[in-house]
Amino acid sequence: MPREVIILECTEAKEEGATASRYVTTRNKKSLRTPGRLEKVKFNPFLKRRTLHRERK
Repeated sequence: MPREVIILECTEAKEEGATASRYVTTRNKKSLRTPGRLEKVKFNPFLKRRTLHRERK
């Protein structure tokens, strides 16, 4: 199966000491466009704004 389930975690909430929001999504393992960790801008309901979310290990 070429797709894997990943968890995106908020990076800005950790710096501010707030609760980090998490999103579950999938990514294509074999894609040449995303060789490293996936990063997306998603809404954090605890900070009430859009923040950068990075793929967890």
